[in-house]
Amino acid sequence: MENQTTILHRILDNIEQVIVGKRESVEMVLMALLCDSHVLIEDIPGVGKTSLARALAKSIDCSFHRIQFTPDILPSDITGFSIYNQQSGQFEYRDGAVMSNIVLADEINRTSPKTQSSLLEVMAERQVTVDGTTRELPQPFMVIATQNPIEYLGTFPLPEAQLDRFFIRIKLGYPSLVQECEMLANFYEKNPLDDLTPVVTAEQLIKIQEEVKLVHINDNMIGYIVHLVSQTRRQEDVLLGASPRSSIALMRASQAWAYYNNRDYVIPDDVQKMAPYVLCHRIRLKQEAKSRKISVEMILQELIKKTAVPRS
Repeated sequence: MENQTTILHRILDNIEQVIVGKRESVEMVLMALLCDSHVLIEDIPGVGKTSLARALAKSIDCSFHRIQFTPDILPSDITGFSIYNQQSGQFEYRDGAVMSNIVLADEINRTSPKTQSSLLEVMAERQVTVDGTTRELPQPFMVIATQNPIEYLGTFPLPEAQLDRFFIRIKLGYPSLVQECEMLANFYEKNPLDDLTPVVTAEQLIKIQEEVKLVHINDNMIGYIVHLVSQTRRQEDVLLGASPRSSIALMRASQAWAYYNNRDYVIPDDVQKMAPYVLCHRIRLKQEAKSRKISVEMILQELIKKTAVPRS
């Protein structure tokens, strides 16, 4: 396992040549990748969301495709379409933008709900169905979506079904003064993305993903996760609690964090570390709670404090 965790740290160090001072956010993206899942990055423009996705794709030697979501983009642009070939007399499939290892769905909330829904099958089942024919997506596969949480004009909020398919939600935020100075030094002569080279192959990454699933999690820890998630559905200020898919996601995320920390078993600290990233975007508050300035993060932290931690 030491060799594999060394590879993970090489990926992080490689990405940090481009993304300065956001180690924890980059770690969370890596956790989603280890769990063969997807990431939603909510933040203002210019903080490095696109650069993070491109740096990750270059670091793992995988194909990358960026989709700029706009109101006029069609579902067929995402999933692909069939076109009639007059010479052969048959319909031929043309790949959509999702036929790539790393797909950046840039400003995903700027497209219509119909186009957003074209990603549901893609994200949940790793396949696309066009004209009755199902096609598998390349492996590994990951969607990194971005959206600006401040600007609402001309946007379509993501429905709960779409949000629930994002494994983790992160924010990058502004860098500190020292970090911004370091970033300018890195970009002084040229973009460091241009010189980024792969540090792991797709085959190595798939092997690591399989090893993450073997990290041991005992019955007490499973009960702890289920109890924590189910408590989100019983809070007075919560309109919609975390789904059963959230329990699976939190279990996988805890396994990935344990693996990243060179352990082959899950402890409560792993669950507590990953819970805010996995659960917060899956919980909806009542309007009265929002008016009282109550946040999902506040409720979740209180639940973590109150939920009994299992003894080893």
